[in-house]
Amino acid sequence: MPSEETVLAPTKDQQHTVANVVSTTGVALHSGLRVKLTLKPAPVDHGIVFRRSDLSPPVDVPAKAELVKETRLATTLVVDDAKVQTVEHFLAACVGCGLDNALVEIDNIEVPIMDGSSAPFVFLIEEAGLVAQASARKYIEVIAPIRVESGDKFAELLPSQQFQVDFTIDFAHPAIPDEHCRVTMDLAPDAFLEHISRARTFGFSFEADMLRAIGLAQGGSMENAVVLDEYKVLNREGLRFADELARHKVLDAVGDLFLLGYRVKAKYHAFKSGHDLNNKLCRALMASPDSWRWA
Repeated sequence: MPSEETVLAPTKDQQHTVANVVSTTGVALHSGLRVKLTLKPAPVDHGIVFRRSDLSPPVDVPAKAELVKETRLATTLVVDDAKVQTVEHFLAACVGCGLDNALVEIDNIEVPIMDGSSAPFVFLIEEAGLVAQASARKYIEVIAPIRVESGDKFAELLPSQQFQVDFTIDFAHPAIPDEHCRVTMDLAPDAFLEHISRARTFGFSFEADMLRAIGLAQGGSMENAVVLDEYKVLNREGLRFADELARHKVLDAVGDLFLLGYRVKAKYHAFKSGHDLNNKLCRALMASPDSWRWA
């Protein structure tokens, strides 16, 4: 059996874990708490598992769609009384970097928001390095359409030999013209890293007080989100991409879909979808075994 070896770039054939233990700290978006995140190697077929190291005893929370219990403004995993909030940006970085197996220790309830994108987590994974493991990577190949809807919103997975996205947002806002509301692309890992990973989460200033009153967005600021008022982007540096908001919704979807436990070979097509519909789409796919196969 081949041994594990450190590689500079992942291959499509093998599973990968991190080569070294690395840590970072940051503020949690919703709780406002300071959080330390530590990334550790894990064996083949382990998947991504979050560990609440602040609990006694520590509780492991696997990144699985069936463990998603809350989806308001973030994807939250729950095992018994242990929660891990806002997992989607980190999981999207795992997809883009080719990381399959890792233990992710956090010392509080929520993954830190960092700058609101996946880019800091991409840097963290690159700092740790990747190790090729002696087991093949499996994919979920969609062979029949799966669709979920809520009002005028929808999300669907269509057969495709590679991961593609076609996502449209609709906020009717002066700073978000129609030509910047849609993202369509083949989303190979290098395309994710170049075009999607730096897109930041966003919010509206007129919602801030309401969110804080219900215990959300306690750590939100223009350091970790794009903030808009009724007319314009308030961040002094502006947007990183003209369509940054639409790109961030793609980023969220990449992370949410990785809660299937595997990467997908499919076209993800969505209109105004969010964490709730993305999770329902994952569950619908798993409940329809005739719609997919292992690849």
